[in-house]
Amino acid sequence: MNLGIQKVEALDVGHFVRVEWEDGSESCYPCVWLRDNCQCPHCFLCSAGARKLVIKDLDVNIVVKEVTLPDRKKISITWPDEHASEYEAEWLKKRCFSEEARAAVREDLFLPERQYWGSDLQLPKIPFEEIMCNDESMYKWLCILKKVGIVLLTGAATRQGELVKLGHRIGFLRLTFYGPTWQVQDKADANNVAYTTGKLCFHTDYPVLQHPPGVQFLHCIKQTAVGGESEVVDGFHVSNKLQKQNPQAYEILSSTDVDYTDVGVDYCDFAVQCKQRIIDVDSRGQAVRINYNNATRDTVFDIPAEKVRPFYAALKEFDDLLNSAEHKFTYKLKPGDIVTFDNWRVLHGRQSYQSGPEVTRHLEGAYADWDVVMSRLRLLRKRVLNRD
Repeated sequence: MNLGIQKVEALDVGHFVRVEWEDGSESCYPCVWLRDNCQCPHCFLCSAGARKLVIKDLDVNIVVKEVTLPDRKKISITWPDEHASEYEAEWLKKRCFSEEARAAVREDLFLPERQYWGSDLQLPKIPFEEIMCNDESMYKWLCILKKVGIVLLTGAATRQGELVKLGHRIGFLRLTFYGPTWQVQDKADANNVAYTTGKLCFHTDYPVLQHPPGVQFLHCIKQTAVGGESEVVDGFHVSNKLQKQNPQAYEILSSTDVDYTDVGVDYCDFAVQCKQRIIDVDSRGQAVRINYNNATRDTVFDIPAEKVRPFYAALKEFDDLLNSAEHKFTYKLKPGDIVTFDNWRVLHGRQSYQSGPEVTRHLEGAYADWDVVMSRLRLLRKRVLNRD
């Protein structure tokens, strides 16, 4: 982005600054925003990339006293109190307030594009060692994980501890009440339904937390010969189907607070309670997180009695869609496989398997937060694509 500035002027009695670019396009910047984002050492700590100017000292009705164009690569502004600010052309262009420019920044920072799937999923696969040793492979993995929601890493050692290494490669793992990692196997007096041999219905992990883990890792260390197949479904794809098929059911699931509970002892003793909407939506009504775990849905239900049956009807319709043959994808993990998936989007389950005198199936699990994963993705993008 090396576009130069052709012309600059104040508009609306000094409340806006208009920049005309060399390609003929224009950008308008509110003066209060320009003053708030002055890049001088008095207003901005460059070493931390952080604003020093406090809102108390900001005049929301500020206008420019003078705006000039020292050269094609920056503009200079003098404010009524004689404070001087300079803004580089590239910095301004990236922060243009046009819808097109704002959409480009959203894409660059958050990678919002999604590739929806059903039973036709072509499960992406990348060798584990490539992820651990090669930045380009790791960048590819995280991009696919963000876009598709699930990636299988193959060829890891069949021992505990591989997920700790993967966590260090990203940044760090998410600690929960079940520990930094946890062992999914048949256990006596299980404190979680996953620690049994029974079927696990489609669910997202940990909706009982105010901020559920964003990414989940499951490493297959030992696999049973019969049963134990894994199942996944794209919750966002199914939510879109529900919204078109039954808007009222979608509205109920995206507006009703559902109580979740988890009480027990593991990494430490815990008694967790939370309210979540089954389908969390953004300001446009689009699903941004699924919070659905039938096992930990509380018997307490804090809604009026007359709204209970409509809620169950909506939930049943959503659950039927999740379990339909056209939406779910079934596969079987092999020892050394690590499935990595978006826990806010992808619901997962497991078919039952036979119990025995010895542990016949053993997965190690771990979580990471999307903040940590996206941080690593952005750093890798700069390195791999040589971006400033």
